[in-house]
Amino acid sequence: MTYRHFKHEALLYALAFLIALSLRLIQLGAMPLTDAEAAPALQALRISQNADTALDPHPFYILSTSLLFLMYGGGTNFLARLMPALIGSLFVFAPLLFDNRIKPRPSLILAFFIALDPGLVAISRQAASPIFAIVFLTLAVGLFNKNKINLAAAASAFALLSGPSIWFGLLGVAIVWAIFQLFNRTASGVRPSTFNLSSSVLILFIVIFLTAGTLFLTVPTGIGAAFASIPAFFGSWIKTSDITGGMTFLSLLVYQPLAFLLFILAAVRGWTHGIRRIIFLSLWFLVSLLLVVFLPARQMADLAWALIPLNALAALEFARYFNVFRDERREVVGVVALTVFIWVFAWLGFTGMTWFPPESREYQLRFWMGIGALVLLLLSLVLVAAGWSIRTARLGGVWGMVIALGALGFGGALGSAGIRGMNAPELWWLPATPAQAMLLEQTVSEVSEFGLGNDVSGSVVIVGVKSPALEWVLRERPIQVVDALDVNSSPDFVVTPYEMDPVLVAAYRGQDFSWRQTPIWNTALASTWLRWFTLRDMPQSGETIILWARDDLFLD
Repeated sequence: MTYRHFKHEALLYALAFLIALSLRLIQLGAMPLTDAEAAPALQALRISQNADTALDPHPFYILSTSLLFLMYGGGTNFLARLMPALIGSLFVFAPLLFDNRIKPRPSLILAFFIALDPGLVAISRQAASPIFAIVFLTLAVGLFNKNKINLAAAASAFALLSGPSIWFGLLGVAIVWAIFQLFNRTASGVRPSTFNLSSSVLILFIVIFLTAGTLFLTVPTGIGAAFASIPAFFGSWIKTSDITGGMTFLSLLVYQPLAFLLFILAAVRGWTHGIRRIIFLSLWFLVSLLLVVFLPARQMADLAWALIPLNALAALEFARYFNVFRDERREVVGVVALTVFIWVFAWLGFTGMTWFPPESREYQLRFWMGIGALVLLLLSLVLVAAGWSIRTARLGGVWGMVIALGALGFGGALGSAGIRGMNAPELWWLPATPAQAMLLEQTVSEVSEFGLGNDVSGSVVIVGVKSPALEWVLRERPIQVVDALDVNSSPDFVVTPYEMDPVLVAAYRGQDFSWRQTPIWNTALASTWLRWFTLRDMPQSGETIILWARDDLFLD
């Protein structure tokens, strides 16, 4: 079925793309690369320098980023994250491939949800993130939906080069598809439809897979890295993670409050009336969410697969509230203003709790004041429904919550993008962020310039610190990573753990730096979580390293 498109649709999609691109590019290189990001970025840098290197199971990211490094003549934080940011921004056009199933207006709304979603913004700003697998798999399904089989084959090839996350997404889709087909077969007795794969499409898939996976046959190890994503995915089932199942549920309420509210309204309506597409999307969301919860090595990035059906259902539901008749606009605007006012009042009372101890009288007073405001909001909507109409109360209430919860979600998007800085940690950030990476690099450069006449000529030996992020920070200098320092060697700089080394004290001067820091999510109390929710204030555990500089590099 084909639906008519509306006026200025192309301009609105362009606006969604500009919003997505802005959120994904602003201060993209400001935060230092974590170990998980730096390892594949270093591999891309070595490929751009014609050096042999083993590849992590992220061949598309590594090979495409190596081209950027080659064109620029080196690597930067910005370039290391540029490919995920661009691919993540282009994701807003994916709903166009499904406009025959979810209609043009919900498709456009979904584009804006994708552009502003805090989780999708966060992984689009991370090197070697699941955004490649999510975008390319969605494009493959959408192009197949549009009967563009050759392009679907190309997107599928890129998806298989996108890393271990593709298998997580395929597993979730396969489970949902099996459940849905079984439900349809039981209900109607119709067998699931099948399709034939032509040899020409298969050949095109293989050619693109081999060409892109080897960077035009120049890096043959890329194919091995692609297949290595399979054991890497299954290996994640025997590892553990600091991210708990409860934190994944909490993140939906913190980062996607509007989408989650609309999802609940849509799911209730869809299951009550037996709407097939809503049932399918809600099953997809629940299956993806449960996979994240039961995966031992769960990461917040895995939850991004559940955000696709979540935002799709939210867009379908939100599209139903745009038809406001002319004679009811004043009443609806009044209900919207009332809803926003009461919500702001409740939020101010809620945030005020963070300044008082939980056992204090002020804390209890503000808590019940917030609860009372929410009860007042519900009573107000009931009275509007009884005095005017249920439709007015429903439209005004939903639009009021769209404004209130939308502002909360937009703040989450800014935080996930790192615009607030490293002192305001977010659940969607990768763990173990180097705290003083820029200060360490600046120190090495200044001492090297002063003592050797060149800021990048000083040799560096890293002893007992396994950190690709540290190698990335010092990438422009000759680096050695060893387990123990050779007593006969005298490198210009030595980086060690915090423990003092008597061998270095005599001939070197040392300065300590805060290195990898991670918020203490697992041990945080309820009052600490409340303070993080309102102020993004969370204590962090840290690691300290020492930078040693040879004594003769200094004037005195």
